[in-house]
Amino acid sequence: MIRFGLIGCGRISESHFKAVANIKEAQITCCCDIIKERAEEKAAEFEIKKVYTDHKKMLEQESLDAVMICTPSGLHPKIGIDAAEKKLHVITEKPMATDLEAADELISACDKNKVHLFVVKQNRLNTTMQLLKRAIDKGRFGKIYMVQSNVFWQRPQSYFDQAKWRGTWEFDGGAFMNQASHYVDSLHWLIGPVDHVMAETATMERKIETEDTGSAIMKFRNGAIGTINVTLLAYPKNYEGSITILGEKGTVKLGGIAINKIEKWEFDEYDDDDRTVTESNYQPPNVYGFGHQPYYINVVNTILGHAEPETDGRDGRKSLEIIRAIYLSAKEGRKIALPLK
Repeated sequence: MIRFGLIGCGRISESHFKAVANIKEAQITCCCDIIKERAEEKAAEFEIKKVYTDHKKMLEQESLDAVMICTPSGLHPKIGIDAAEKKLHVITEKPMATDLEAADELISACDKNKVHLFVVKQNRLNTTMQLLKRAIDKGRFGKIYMVQSNVFWQRPQSYFDQAKWRGTWEFDGGAFMNQASHYVDSLHWLIGPVDHVMAETATMERKIETEDTGSAIMKFRNGAIGTINVTLLAYPKNYEGSITILGEKGTVKLGGIAINKIEKWEFDEYDDDDRTVTESNYQPPNVYGFGHQPYYINVVNTILGHAEPETDGRDGRKSLEIIRAIYLSAKEGRKIALPLK
């Protein structure tokens, strides 16, 4: 039985609690949040035995195999390092940090203590994404010319007012870093390494430090051109989370509010996967989808020595580096080459 401790019982934690509850080889034995009532509420709902308000005390007192970090993004590296130094495997929500230096410190700590570092990228495991990835890996598109991603969501001012850390550079990042992080990761995962980016961002409406809207152009090393457009101002609610790929021999669009629906699927040649297009569509309960459980199955199997990590620290760092390049381009008004120096 793999024993998990969960730190940060806010919005995203529910997906983690539910995922592990359905895996017989794993159990969350304790949880922690600086707001005691929030931790107690989740503990009661998911039958968690112990509650803490200090993660260091939890790491000292509990017998654990791994720690799940669901706190504000800027706190992920520090808590992850604390866990690694206790020889515990680390599972961190996206993004793994808000800057590359902190991400590298976390990677180094996990390497030094010989523990796994998992970065949660559950969108890769959604049925629509798996089908699209297979089509790319089979070469069905031929040469890929262009890829576009739109994240047109709504986050009202009340969302940011719920917690002081939201919309700050230190703890959260903006629309690219937080809401669109999975989409940046998806483009890198699907298309390959990025050569350079150019971007514009703006804080148009929300009273926050970071951007609520932006667009970026990516030139991939394989020659493809990509664009990603992000806003938190879609009226009146989340409208679209999409990825479109245009290739020499195929066109695909994953749409819906969170790439949950295949809206276009056309290739020059037939493949048996074409028969599964309709059944791969799903209706998610939220923008997080259903990928957390298969992600945790991989985590548990990796810790048990039966698998390799789906997304480790170095893989998780790649999307963070692209986002930092987007921010640098928007700030300085110039093309930014990758990797960042």
